[in-house]
Parts: sequence; C-alpha cells; structure tokens
Amino acid sequence: MERRCVNTTAGSVALPCFLALDAGTSSIKAVLFDAGGRRIAGYAEEYRLEYPRPDHVELDPEIYWRAARVAIRGVVQRSDVDPASIAAMGVTGQGETLIVLDADGRPLRKAIVWLDNRAVEEARQIAETFDAEDVYRVTGQHEIVPCWTASKILWVRRHEPDVFSSAARYLMVSDYLLYKLTGGYATDHALNPSTLYYNLIAGDWWDPMLALLDIRRDQLPELFDSGTCVGRVKATDTGLSADTMVVAAPIDQIAGAVGAGNLEPGLVTETTGSVLAICAPCNAPRYDPRRRVSLYRHAMPGTYALLPWVPTAGLLYRWFRETLGGGLSFDDLNREAAAIAPGAEGLVILPHLNGAFSPDSNPNARGVFHGISLAHTRGHFARAILESIAFMLRDQIAMLESMDVAVQQIGSLGGGAHSKLWLQIKADILKRDVVTFDTADVTALGVAMLAATGAGVYSDLDQAAAGMVRFDQRFRPHPERAAVYDRVFQRYRKLNRIILPTFEGTS
Repeated sequence: MERRCVNTTAGSVALPCFLALDAGTSSIKAVLFDAGGRRIAGYAEEYRLEYPRPDHVELDPEIYWRAARVAIRGVVQRSDVDPASIAAMGVTGQGETLIVLDADGRPLRKAIVWLDNRAVEEARQIAETFDAEDVYRVTGQHEIVPCWTASKILWVRRHEPDVFSSAARYLMVSDYLLYKLTGGYATDHALNPSTLYYNLIAGDWWDPMLALLDIRRDQLPELFDSGTCVGRVKATDTGLSADTMVVAAPIDQIAGAVGAGNLEPGLVTETTGSVLAICAPCNAPRYDPRRRVSLYRHAMPGTYALLPWVPTAGLLYRWFRETLGGGLSFDDLNREAAAIAPGAEGLVILPHLNGAFSPDSNPNARGVFHGISLAHTRGHFARAILESIAFMLRDQIAMLESMDVAVQQIGSLGGGAHSKLWLQIKADILKRDVVTFDTADVTALGVAMLAATGAGVYSDLDQAAAGMVRFDQRFRPHPERAAVYDRVFQRYRKLNRIILPTFEGTS
C-alpha cells in the first residue's frame, strides 16, 4: 500500500521523502523534503560551544550526535511521516572541525571546532615546510591558517602525544555523524579541500602533507563523490528505517549552491549570514594569480567552485542593533533605513570589524564610519551598513570577473535574503538581477537533491535541480539608483585604498 507524506499546511506531497542534516556551528538542523523539493518539516537542536582557553573552541563529539538524534526524531514526529517513506538522507555542515577516535570508534578528546585558533605555531611550521604556491595548486587553499584541520592534527601531535599515539581515525563533524549513522568511515571529496591534506586535482589524500603530520591513509575516512551511497542506517536510536540510504554530501557552502541550482558558471550564490560567503562554479580548476580566493571541489565530479568570503557581514548589523539600535528589531531598523536615500547622505562604512581578507587583505583592519555629520540619524547608519556589505559583495564579484568567471545573476541565501530592502540594495549596487528561492533551507535542499539523485529518483543533479529548485522573487537593478551607487562605490574603494594600510598591529 502506498504511503503519502502529509503536511497540514501544504497538503499531500510526493513520495519518496529525503532527509537532510546540516551540522552548523551552534545547532544541527534536520529538514525533510519530498521528491518535488517541497519542504515538509524542519527541526533544529542547539548546543553551546566551549571556550576553555583563549583561542580554544571545543565540543564533546557526543553532543553533535545527541543533537542529530533529537533533530531526526523531531522532524519525523513533526512531519508525521512514516520512516519507511524516507528513501535516502545526507549530512552536510562545517568543515575543518577535528574529531579524533580510538580503535573502537570512541572520541579521544573533545572536538576542536573550526573556529579554534590555537594552532598558530603549527600553521607556521606548515608554511615553512611547503611553498605557499604549491599548497594553493594542490589543495586550492590560498592561505595556511591555524583553523585548517592539518594545523589542528599537528597541534595534537605536539601537545597531546598520548591522544596522538592512540588515534585510529581523524574525522570532521559530517564524517562522525556518517559513522554514527552507518558504522562506516566515509567522507565527501567536496568536504575536504580545507583540511590541507586533500589533493584537489588528484581527488585523493596528499601524501607529502600526511608525512609531515605523521598520519596514515588508513586513519582517514574513505573518499566518496557527492550523492554516492556510503551505507544504510544502522543507528536504531534515530527512529529511521534500516532501509534508508545514506549518501555523501559536500561542505555546507557547496550544498547551498546545489540547493540553489548553482551547478554551472553564470549563477553565483551569495550567503549573507554572520559572514559573507560566495560560491562561483567553474568547469575547470581556476586559480587567482594573487591568491585571494580558495578553490574547492563542486558536488559534480570534475567540477570546481571558487569560494571567496569575508568574516563580517550580518555580524556587523547585529552588533549595531545590539549596541546602538535602541532595542529595535532588524525589521524596525530596515524600515528606518528604507526612509534614507541611496548613499546614506555621504555616510560610508568600511565593514572590516574583524579584519579585511578579500580582495584586499589586512587582518589588523577594523571598521570605519566615514563622513558622519550632525544630520545623520540611526536610519542613516543602518542604511550605510546594508550598503557596505553590498559593496563588499561587489568587490568579490569584480575579483571573480578579473579571473574570467562568468557572473550573470546572483542567488541570495542566508538571513540577508529575508530583507527585501537589502536584496534591492544588492541588485542596485551589483547592477545584476538578484533572485531568492522558495525555501529558506536551501543548503538542506541541496543535500536532499543529492539524496534523491543517490536513490535514483533523478538521474543527475541537473535533473534534480529542474524538479526540486524553484525561484521565489527577482530583484532587478534600478538605473538611477545604480548610477548613484556607482559613485558611492568608487568612494568606498578609495577609502579602502587609503585607510586599510594604516592598520598595523591593531589588537
């Protein structure tokens, strides 16, 4: 007898169903979709990171797994779906976070979270051992920093020799959840470039880096292409059926691009959350001669994606609301900003509160409010903040175009996609159409698309995108506002050129 998934708000939806897990920095979200890409239900379980020392960020791996189980059971209960209807699932999430297991699959220490910055000396050792250009060409990573997984492993080797000598497996969060779900050690090619021990072009582990770290290939999970079945659910405490297929899924930014149908050059996705992250697909490896942007694997074998990002986007707006917003909500601030003319009457903000990294790099840089007058109000500041993030985005687009990357329209994801004002500002500043999608869970939808492809419902991701991805709104640039913003953007760029070099050794 055929079963149907039922949503009380959306009516009946098509079988089979597909489950996506998104392991974020502070929560795990489980989202269920039907074969038409319609969201059936979602459930998020939060957790709190631990900060035992300055620059140390950790979490017990069991907390990730406990949150995943709660989220899975919660979304199944909320959707009233028969678990047998869930044909396949996948797990995406953060990269870089290190989880070390013993021979019995038990964590030997707390996870070292991607935000952790303790491995400064280890990153310096890697940089002294390998030529930076070689690292870029092999791994796609344009810089060597403490947060990369290789730096963390080297830190464990130097500071926790007992843990290192007992280590049987080195995993990341998605890998660990796959292990707990299936009992096997598996990972996705497109999750691993920022480990710094993955050879992007060869699609294999990078032996010279493994030698420096003194780790073996058999201590790493098996590499799979995105959407490939890595096993079936064996974790009975999730409430899932043992027949549910589990597929490999890429890092969250790539999964989001899949969920937006961003599979070929032309459409570029931008995610304005706490940070600003961009994904630009390319059909062949494309390197920046100035090493300003990292190259990753895309979800389709043989394809790649450039992932420029900057560390302060929505964080700036949140900081402003919490410190100077007078208790207003974001919607209230947006209304005040909407009453201000484009250009904020001469107020220009350099939004580098946490350093500048792309396309102009100065980690010591800090934010600048330039051109303040007695006539400026809170609404002017709110508008100038929204404009400054769009100016940063225009900088990234210009950098991509300098590398001959096609940018025809922008797909907007993340919290910033909820603001029509911000979306219109981006369209006017970028002088391109900006589109949104009919689900807020675009990253989870990308995982569901990979699960549907792995289950054979769709033959490939192009067909899955045609069947599951739908645009919601389109924001077109307004010529008069675009002309105003051209002038303001040139001032923004001039201020960057003049002021960024003045930040030296600022703490």
